[in-house]
Parts: sequence; structure tokens; C-alpha cells
Amino acid sequence: MSCYWCNGEFLEGKLPVSPGDRGLTHGLGLFETILATDGQPVELARHLARMAAGAERLGWRLELEQVEGAMVELLGRRGLNTGRARLRLAVTAGTGDLRSLELGDDPRLWITAAPCPEPPESVSLWTSPFPRNERSPLAGLKCASYAENLFALDQARRSGADEALFYNTRGELCEAATANVFLVRDGCYATPPLSSGCLPGTMRARVMEQREVEERPLTAADLEAADEVFLSSATRGLVRVSAIDGKARA
Repeated sequence: MSCYWCNGEFLEGKLPVSPGDRGLTHGLGLFETILATDGQPVELARHLARMAAGAERLGWRLELEQVEGAMVELLGRRGLNTGRARLRLAVTAGTGDLRSLELGDDPRLWITAAPCPEPPESVSLWTSPFPRNERSPLAGLKCASYAENLFALDQARRSGADEALFYNTRGELCEAATANVFLVRDGCYATPPLSSGCLPGTMRARVMEQREVEERPLTAADLEAADEVFLSSATRGLVRVSAIDGKARA
């Protein structure tokens, strides 16, 4: 893992975590993936606000005041002061009663940093056969329980696509496995509302500040009729969709 930051210290080697940590054993945790350019995290305030909101939903109070300084120093220690880097901020619940969401006495808050490749010019999508549950208590959380996303991504890549696309249980367009979705028709932008179960993406919020975007339930028919389809994510920005389920888009 090389150098990383954990609970206020810069460490080397393996992350010190209890084998009973509920983040490790049951995925009870949160994370953020943050772009850094030339040694500085991008849109950090949005990421920290989202993590704090997620923690509040779980009944946690996180101390995030040290995070920005730790990230900048970590980027320097890792030799990532120039160009693009990917920061990952994560928190686990620590040990505790499995019937409770409360933070234990030994939670872990840590940061890692690694090089971040340039975003692709376009991506292809594959529609996942299983839906997002917009009524899940985890809907909208950047939760450590990420196996469903990884399963969908694996299936997408086995099908020759770059990303998985989710609908929800109502048959509405929701999101991609690691990104939000925007449709453009006749010059007008639209994106699924948060009530669809999608993540409140930081780049999604940024796009909606820079463009006039309509939040509304979207269907497969809307996707088919769109002139353009884009994905948005913190590390890739806004990327055009070139194909869906093997069908090329103009």
C-alpha cells in the first residue's frame, strides 16, 4: 500500500484494522474517490459534505477537519504533486454489536493516493439485468458495500462494455455503476432525480450548476430517443457514451 494516512498518522505497510471491524466483515463504512490535480484535491468540500451527510444517516459523527491538509501532504509524500491523482477517503465502523450501526471504539478513517489515468474520450454501456432498489436504506450512500457494483462491472466487461447501466425497480433510469447519467435531446439536458436511487454525484452537482438540467424520471424510451448520452464522475468528468448494449450511438 506504500504511504497512507490513517487516524491522524502517516503510515507504511498494512492498514491496522481489527479482524472484527464491521467495515471489513460486513461492509459497514463509507468512502469517497476524489480527483487531485497538481497536488490539490478537486471539489473537496462537496466530497466531505457528502461523506458527512452519509455519516449522519448512519448516526455517526466524523471528524474531518484534518483531511484536506493530510491529503495535500500525502500527495507530496507519494510524489504526486503534478498531474492527475486519485485520492480515496474511507471510514469503517470498527468493532461492535452487529445489531447496531454505532461507531465502535476503533473506527478507521484513512486516505490513500495513487496516479489517476486520463479520462477516456468515450465509454460503452451494458444494461444490468438486476435493478437498483430506490427504496433501500443505502440508496444514495457512497457505501463500502460495493460488491453489487463490482458484480455489474464484471458482467459489463465480460460483455465487452466499459460500464454497467442500472434501472431501478420502477423501470426508471437510475445511474451507471460508477457514474451518473445525463441525456441530451434537442439541446436540453436531463438526468434522473435523486428519488430514482442514484448517488448524489459531486460532478453531477457541478454539471447542474453549469448547465440548465431537468431532473425527472427517465425511461428506456428516453434513453433511446436521446441525441447524446453522457456519464459524469469525479475522476473522469463528463464522458460521452458511444454504445449501449452493443449498439453504437452516433
